[in-house]
Amino acid sequence: MAACRRVQLLLLLMSIVVSEVHLNDNDGIPASFKNQGPGQAPNAGNPAAPAAGASQPRRITGWKLAEEEACREDLTRLCPKHTWNNNLAVLECLQDRKEDTEIASDCNHLLWNYKFNLTTDSKFESVAVEVCKSTITEIKECAEEERGKGYLVSCLVDHRANITEYQCHQYITKMTAIIFSDYRLICGFMGKCREDVNALHCGSISTGEKDIHSQGEVISCLERALVLELEQRENRYEIKEECKKAILRVAELSSDDFHLDRYLYFSCREDRERFCENTQAGEGRVYKCLFNHKFEESMSEKCREALTTRQKLIAQDYKVSYSLAKACKVDLRKYRCNVDNLPRAREARLSYLLLCLESAVHRGRVVSGECQGEMLDYRRMLMEDYSLSPEIVLNCRGEIDHHCSGLHRKGRTLHCLMRLGRGEKNSLGATCQQALQTLIQETDPGSDYRIDRALNEACESVMQTACKHIRTGDPMILSCLMEHLYTEKMVEDCEHRLLELQYFISRDWKLDPILYRKCQGDAVRLCHTHGWNETSEIMPPGAVFSCLYRHAYRTEEQGRRLSRDCKAEVQRILHQRALDVKLDPMLQERCMTDLGKWCSEKTESGQELECLQDHLEDLISDCRDVVGNLTELESEDIQIEALLMRACEPVIQAYCHEVADNQIDTGDLMECLIQSKHQKEMNEKCMVGVTHFQLVQMKDFRFSYKFKMACKEDVLKLCPNIKKKVDVVICLSTTVRNDTLQEVKDQRVSVKCRKQLRVEELEMSEDIRLEPELYDSCKQDIGKYCQNVPYGNAQVIECLKESKKQLTQRCHQRVFKLQETEMVDPELDYTLMRVCKQMIKRFCGDADTKNMLQCLKQNKNSELMDPKCKQMITKRQITQNTDYRLNPVLRKACKADIPKFCQNILNKATDGSELEGQVISCLKLKYADQRLSPDCEDQIRVILQESALDYRLDPQLHMHCMEEITSLCAEEAAAQEQTGQVEECLKVNLLKIKQDTCKKEVLNILKESKADIFVDPVLHTACALDIKHHCAAIPPGRGRQMSCLMEALEDKRVRLQPECKKRLQDRIEMWSYAAKVAPAEGFSDLAMQVMVSPSKNYILSMIALCVSMLFVMGLLCGRLTKRLTQEQKDR
Repeated sequence: MAACRRVQLLLLLMSIVVSEVHLNDNDGIPASFKNQGPGQAPNAGNPAAPAAGASQPRRITGWKLAEEEACREDLTRLCPKHTWNNNLAVLECLQDRKEDTEIASDCNHLLWNYKFNLTTDSKFESVAVEVCKSTITEIKECAEEERGKGYLVSCLVDHRANITEYQCHQYITKMTAIIFSDYRLICGFMGKCREDVNALHCGSISTGEKDIHSQGEVISCLERALVLELEQRENRYEIKEECKKAILRVAELSSDDFHLDRYLYFSCREDRERFCENTQAGEGRVYKCLFNHKFEESMSEKCREALTTRQKLIAQDYKVSYSLAKACKVDLRKYRCNVDNLPRAREARLSYLLLCLESAVHRGRVVSGECQGEMLDYRRMLMEDYSLSPEIVLNCRGEIDHHCSGLHRKGRTLHCLMRLGRGEKNSLGATCQQALQTLIQETDPGSDYRIDRALNEACESVMQTACKHIRTGDPMILSCLMEHLYTEKMVEDCEHRLLELQYFISRDWKLDPILYRKCQGDAVRLCHTHGWNETSEIMPPGAVFSCLYRHAYRTEEQGRRLSRDCKAEVQRILHQRALDVKLDPMLQERCMTDLGKWCSEKTESGQELECLQDHLEDLISDCRDVVGNLTELESEDIQIEALLMRACEPVIQAYCHEVADNQIDTGDLMECLIQSKHQKEMNEKCMVGVTHFQLVQMKDFRFSYKFKMACKEDVLKLCPNIKKKVDVVICLSTTVRNDTLQEVKDQRVSVKCRKQLRVEELEMSEDIRLEPELYDSCKQDIGKYCQNVPYGNAQVIECLKESKKQLTQRCHQRVFKLQETEMVDPELDYTLMRVCKQMIKRFCGDADTKNMLQCLKQNKNSELMDPKCKQMITKRQITQNTDYRLNPVLRKACKADIPKFCQNILNKATDGSELEGQVISCLKLKYADQRLSPDCEDQIRVILQESALDYRLDPQLHMHCMEEITSLCAEEAAAQEQTGQVEECLKVNLLKIKQDTCKKEVLNILKESKADIFVDPVLHTACALDIKHHCAAIPPGRGRQMSCLMEALEDKRVRLQPECKKRLQDRIEMWSYAAKVAPAEGFSDLAMQVMVSPSKNYILSMIALCVSMLFVMGLLCGRLTKRLTQEQKDR
């Protein structure tokens, strides 16, 4: 029978009701009651026997406790006079006296016998029948109870929360206090718990040994033993099951009014006055008020302990909380949270109730606001005090003792344990970690930050400044705090508390309520998840979120993508959690060893992931896969790098705001940042971050999203088994170059890939570190010659070019190959393109990128040319003239001439080393001999014209005559005027030149100038008007205009400009001297000297005369020889 498990009690009528009920002459008090001494129990041996003389009716007002001699003195001393006529008021007054106030033992005994007889007299059931008539009819269970044994009143007490009839409710509520002042008066309690009381030494059950009206201490002792049983593994005493039920039942029945928990009432009486003076008793209100002030400094320790015990009982059975059980009763039934076939011990647990109802809330079901409010209070309660969770106490005892002792209050212990779990060494045991994870799920602080008091207090200032636009309690508060992590608005204590909580939230995707709401369907469809309050032992921490973000970045072709809302939420969380590798469970688990090995000193935010990316090749395979996958995601959505985005905010706002606002990134934002690396808004942090990501991209072509998407098919077809991006770029660009040179109709590399390949090549040209082979080959040289030169803007590359002669052979070869590539494709020459950017727009806007340098050279001497660009063009010209291979136009034009005339020089050459202009010097000499092909002659003429204006463009002259230039032509060299003054100086001082190699170079210049006046800028300038007047009809080249001027000089009828005449006479003297000191080296050289000689006509006449004479002599000798031969035949 259900009634056997309830309290058998009968309550007194209220004074107004009692006056209408007739009892026996002794007012329900048997004669033996009045005659027995205080040391004897009435009706011993038969406590349930009816009172003697019960058949003699008399009104209850005829006997009063105040008139009894045993209590008169105590009554007068302790109770107000207006209560004396009401036995109930007198009983309450004496029962609720202060602890330090004693009453006479005879009065104690009188009161106990009075209450005992009331509860054992079945006739008092008739009082309940009369007062609660309509209520009994409404409550089916009570109507069916057997009459005459007091079970009806017990049933009414059980259902007192549902009683609406005013008199009945007042009657039941007011009189319950009588029973709970003494555990012995509770039906069956003494019999069920006698053995446990004795075993636990919770006190004697004999009358008089303790204050018979303060037996709440005995129940309190049993309650403490009950909660302790769950917190110990060894040496624990197990209370009998029927006693456990009795203890929890007593706690449940005392849940509405704290007066009924006698031990707590006496322990917290002063604290109630201090903290909850204005809180009305009933419906658990005083309990809740005291719970809220439990950790106040002024709270007494005894009261705090009693409250903690009460909370632990609530954790075991939610019905011990009157307000929670009442508020959530309908919702529990509605969502089947108290299914009959589940074990009582499980379904009664507060954690089970919270998980079940939270699951309903997260699934979008309607849970009453009152119930949700109660749930919020108790979730906060569990987060504040770890001791309320037996699993934490049991499994984390060692960690708490060693690391977190003395931090009991306001959730500090739990956060200490969280900090240990998140720490580098992860000092938490597996069972403790799991217990913490379970508690976080039960309390669900992700849905409302206020549940975590430690976090709430630490982050209050941040929320008031950074998150004031979000309503209190909104789940977006946590997201807002994460957005401001590592910003100026964040405070250190808040940062620590936030990361400690997020560490555990990140290990269970359901603990982020916004993510769960938006991705629930996707997770079930794609990741095979369970319900909110169900867990899978097979699925590792963070696995569901990893599954979601893998699908978030799939293309339409790959299929099975996330919904739009879910994808946006996954991206939001990825952006936030990327700040700390510990918020990625899979990354932390698989990379724990590598983090310790390579990144132990990287403690700043974001440094650990950067470190892992830097050591990608050195990581173990599992860690390398995880880091690689995350880096691949970053390449598609660089906003995952939240710290980088903050550092680059000014640049993004100025140059990249359009792509930054796009919901789908696809690598556009990073490409924009790379292109804006050297804008004035760029700061050092952003520059370093962007460059680092570029360096990481070099490790695998998959890390460049746009390149991967544009070229993945080409890579699989043309460059299989190649992984590094730089190798893939080289492979594809080589294929493009070969197809172009061979003029293949259908190129093997697709158009979209060629376009993106160009972008990658241009980006790589900006920093030597983005070309690993070049960088590795030149590390030593960089440290020696370019130590303080910044890497950006290709400055180190330019430094190496300028120091090329001092470089090690390996580095020299790499730099030469780089220059060869840049000359073929000037757009890859980052420095040239940067310095001459505006000039390219002005002069070469329509020019092909391959001809960009050629176009700039042609416009080099324009008045509108920028001086810095002009200087850079000159540098590139000097480089080109050091080796014909660096001048692709010349190389093509002289393809047949070079091996024909300069093969001996080519035989001495080695790959990767310059020829120091030897081939070009060879071609110059052949130009003077007029033996070159037309195309080659045109290119050499251009080179001669350029080098005639600037001696630096002639490597052989510069190399062999540097000493003479310094000593003889210092003033002209210092002027740096590209007008040929240094060359003119060397010509004028030809007799003073001592070094034969330098003299030979100057003589070569003189020789070349005979072939074309344009290669002698000083003479050409002086004679420009004369050429126009006297030689306009003569085409330039092959010495034609020079011969015209020489003839004009000899013709006395022609008057030349004085300067031109003087310069021509000087040249004649120089040529004469050159002919003496440098005789012709061959017949062609001799013929050229004759042709350009002032006595050309005379010499040619003499040669013709000699030839004629030889011819005549030959004829004569021939006839004579023929006659002699005939005479010999006749003989």
